[in-house]
Amino acid sequence: MLYPMSPKVVELKRKLESFMDRHIYPNEERFYREAEELGPWKVYPVVEELKPLARAEGLWNLFLPESSHGAGLTNLEYAPFCEVMGRSHLAPEVFNCSAPDTGNMEVLERYGSEKDKERWLKPLLAGEIRSCFAMTEPAVASSDATNIESSIVRDGDHYVINGRKWYTTNATDPRCKICIFMGKTDPDNPDRHKQQSMILVPMDTPGIEVKRPLPVFGFYGVPDRASEVVFTNVRVPKENMLLGEGRGFEIAQGRLGPGRIHHCMRLIGLSERTLEKMCRRVRSRVAFGKPVSEQTVTQERIAEARIMIEQARLLTLNAAYAMDTVGNKVAKAEIAMIKVAVPNMACQIIDWAIQAHGGGGTSNDFGLTQAYATARLLRLADGPDEVHRNQIARFELKKYSNN
Repeated sequence: MLYPMSPKVVELKRKLESFMDRHIYPNEERFYREAEELGPWKVYPVVEELKPLARAEGLWNLFLPESSHGAGLTNLEYAPFCEVMGRSHLAPEVFNCSAPDTGNMEVLERYGSEKDKERWLKPLLAGEIRSCFAMTEPAVASSDATNIESSIVRDGDHYVINGRKWYTTNATDPRCKICIFMGKTDPDNPDRHKQQSMILVPMDTPGIEVKRPLPVFGFYGVPDRASEVVFTNVRVPKENMLLGEGRGFEIAQGRLGPGRIHHCMRLIGLSERTLEKMCRRVRSRVAFGKPVSEQTVTQERIAEARIMIEQARLLTLNAAYAMDTVGNKVAKAEIAMIKVAVPNMACQIIDWAIQAHGGGGTSNDFGLTQAYATARLLRLADGPDEVHRNQIARFELKKYSNN
């Protein structure tokens, strides 16, 4: 292996896979049923029942690098666990490793005051509450984060917040108690990347209205509790500002780097599971006198899927290694490349699996429609393909700027 796993990682991965076999896969049907019946405004009992089991086995907060609160894993070491958890929509939250809480906890760990950590980070680490991240807005093209129009205005010892956000994951969850809000404190600053700030906003503050859940391809709550939230004259203490005015874009870039790695590794796990379903399906079905698995087109797709998964995994592990060794800023190109390659790979493999399942593939019975919703969403979340491709091209062209 190019990136061999340490004995510690091998043992943890074995424990994680065992937990998945014993508790996650057998409860998936119940999870989807609860999500559909209870909707995005409720807590799903199956998740809360499994959390204590995961914590008791030491499979908790594995994502936090450089912290005494997590397992002390690097991005490269965490990647295999993220892949395993990505095989099921149920898994990440059970291990307290789901977005956006992971990114928010990292922000609080790095930039929060001791008071913030005690009030918000501690219960998040314990899985007692959830959080949301409010950046994307319906009125502007949020693929360019400098477009954000929401305002954060200083008023004495407070800041007053106004804005409309959407795709604010978790906001409909009754356990969501804290929001990290991105808005403009200095809209006239000539440096567009220093106009934005991030601030902590308790969700019970007057003036916050969670307008509605947003479905992702018709799914509410799975794979994402996307929400629209309106902030009207919301007042929070000045101490809630993170890192300082004008540092929001800086925080966002630091937050999104590890998140992109996590998303990509989870998608690789989801793609592996999808390929497994596809192979089992085509071996059990007969069409035109022979098993579907013997049809040449099927074999070509299976072969291509295996090649694509292996390529994506190596590219993602390379990005994780770069983040660990040279830092997120230097590894920008590697992170951008996986953010384009992996969701597109997953979309293609899931599409082939749907085709192999026939009409049933378009139902919710096989988990493929949920998988496709996740993969397609991630061609937009944390930056759309087009933005990352442009960035990769600029990095490449810069190599020849003096020629």
